[in-house]
Amino acid sequence: MDVTPILESLNEAQRKAVTAVADPLLVIAGAGSGKTRVLTHRIAWLIDVEGVSPQGLLAVTFTNKAAAEMRARVESLLKMPVNHLWIGTFHGLAHRLLRRHWQQARLPQNFQIIDSDDQLRIIKRLIKNLELDDDSWGAREVQYFINKQKDEGLRPHHLDDEKDPNRRQQIALYRQYQEICDRGGLVDFAELLLRAHELWRDNADLLAQYQRRFRHLLVDEFQDTNAIQYAWLRLLAGKTGVPFVVGDDDQSIYRWRGARVEHIGQFQRDFPRAGMIKLEQNYRSTKTILDAANAVIVNNSARLGKNLWTEGAQGEPIRVYSAYNERDEANFVVGKLRDWSEQGNARADAAVLYRSNAQSRVLEEALINARLPYRVYGGLRFFERQEIKDALAYLRLISHREDDSAFERIVNRPTRGIGARTLEEMRSYARANSCSMWRAAGAVASDALSGRASSAVVVFLNLIERMAKDTDGLPLNEQVDQVIHSSGLVEFFRKEKGERGETRIENLEELVSAARGFVPDPADDMSPLDGFLSHAALESGEGQADAWEDCVQLMTMHSAKGLEFSLVFLCGMEDGLFPHQRSINDQAGLEEERRLCYVGITRAKKTLYITHAEQRRLHGTDSFAQASRFIAEIPDELVEEIRPRVQVSRPMRPAANARRRSGGSIAPGSEIGVRLGQRVRHAKFGEGVIMNCSGQGSHAQVEVNFETAGTKILVFAYANLDLM
Repeated sequence: MDVTPILESLNEAQRKAVTAVADPLLVIAGAGSGKTRVLTHRIAWLIDVEGVSPQGLLAVTFTNKAAAEMRARVESLLKMPVNHLWIGTFHGLAHRLLRRHWQQARLPQNFQIIDSDDQLRIIKRLIKNLELDDDSWGAREVQYFINKQKDEGLRPHHLDDEKDPNRRQQIALYRQYQEICDRGGLVDFAELLLRAHELWRDNADLLAQYQRRFRHLLVDEFQDTNAIQYAWLRLLAGKTGVPFVVGDDDQSIYRWRGARVEHIGQFQRDFPRAGMIKLEQNYRSTKTILDAANAVIVNNSARLGKNLWTEGAQGEPIRVYSAYNERDEANFVVGKLRDWSEQGNARADAAVLYRSNAQSRVLEEALINARLPYRVYGGLRFFERQEIKDALAYLRLISHREDDSAFERIVNRPTRGIGARTLEEMRSYARANSCSMWRAAGAVASDALSGRASSAVVVFLNLIERMAKDTDGLPLNEQVDQVIHSSGLVEFFRKEKGERGETRIENLEELVSAARGFVPDPADDMSPLDGFLSHAALESGEGQADAWEDCVQLMTMHSAKGLEFSLVFLCGMEDGLFPHQRSINDQAGLEEERRLCYVGITRAKKTLYITHAEQRRLHGTDSFAQASRFIAEIPDELVEEIRPRVQVSRPMRPAANARRRSGGSIAPGSEIGVRLGQRVRHAKFGEGVIMNCSGQGSHAQVEVNFETAGTKILVFAYANLDLM
């Protein structure tokens, strides 16, 4: 086969990567630079030109869809099937390995894989059998602990309780959970990777066999690898393997999921002979969009550095809209989407991106009112989310005690010791007496249940009655706020570790905002609560388009990674929302938020709008926010402000931006001899970390997060900071 067809569609940097000699190689692939093309062409090159057997290659990616696409592209290039090529996800390849070597892995031949829900049920049963307090030992918290340890490659015997009784109990639960799984031949997702790593680690001959076979290791999305995934790859590579890893340190946005961008630096230390090639030519976006992305991401200090460029058009300016509030913002976005659709463009080629799921509610309402079909990508519409349905069920039962569906949903949520047997007693009584579950509960609690079960039911019934009494006559939003707290839902979801639990609480708080903004129809003869419940029910059943329909795409910025659209809106660009409040005073967290902004900007091919609001009601609270610092990092010449904003907060585009007008190559603080993330000491405030810099010359200011005094903004020339 002529090598030209494999290389003819590649640019110079891509060709250099594809034809590289058989040494370890790190390919830093910028957004839209053709990383999948490089990976697939590298595989085709090795097989067809270098004569490597398909059985001697192993290619790893992060989704089954990406793996299938990679296989199809390789077969198209080679014009032949590659059935023996190991292409798959980490979990898929680990599963294949364990099936082949189940005995060495100390597993039964017919071991079963369990999903997250199955894992959670086992943990709940274990907690119940040990008669632990449900409130103190939430099953999701234990699940998070177990999976986190496995992702770090740690078994219970590796863990130190650090003289902490709670941690000691978590370790004990981990140990007993694993004993249950081992007895039943059950393997959870985290166990697949850990067990596969241990298989090679503990069987030297088997490891050597696979090291001889898989000399060429190709890894996609390398910046997203966690500790056990990297350890698995490092073990397989050994001293003779040739890893070819493709990633982008500027698109590492899953730290909360265990991903470690530090693995890019670790790779260079573990493989000192490794070369590095940067793919910087972008085939997706206009020059304006790329210049904006470059100007934002250059403010991160912990990066290898690259500069995206294109041979394409300069393109339109980035339009920044300063809304009065979240509804003004939503109406602006929907108006532009309507114009886009009426001009004959596909609605599916437009995306609205936001930092928090809770932001979608106001946008969804505006889209419904405008009769523009939409889909929430990778998630549920607001009123269909589990935590929202739970809260609405409490409100429904307060309003209508005969609502059996609401009763069954929340009678034991949060858990209060009302088990399946007690529920069946109630159902039987309700059927026999043609009455509601509410009435049945009262009856069986008096006559048929044991003391403990009866007490639990009575506590629930009294809770509903008390909430109904306490909220009677309150404004609708206060009713909702009191119910989500008195029911225990907020505390219940707070125990759900990680971003999921925080998101659920934010959504519950957003339900309060929805109630505050609800305007009853004067023609409806209903109480405000009943009107709101009807509104929620109708919205959960209508508005979202069918899968085949041409519709606007709504999604979080995390969900948007890997996608591209001609028209993109980045909404809610305000400090405290994006970057998120929990990351503003943490240097590593702030840099990850900036990478997320970079990902959002580079989803746009032609047209990008950035919106922010002077006032926003979110999570049940009104706030006056400053425009996101990320907006100020975009050079003025790339931006068109659609409407001058009312000066409620500080100017949107501070003087610090002036020094970035040359293209964003000067790092913040460099002019005054400091860097972001640098530790300093102040005579009064103590030690801290530089979080931001603005201004220049004698007016330069530094924002420092002090360990004991909190965040302070100081004029650098007079602050007398000791640099550490």
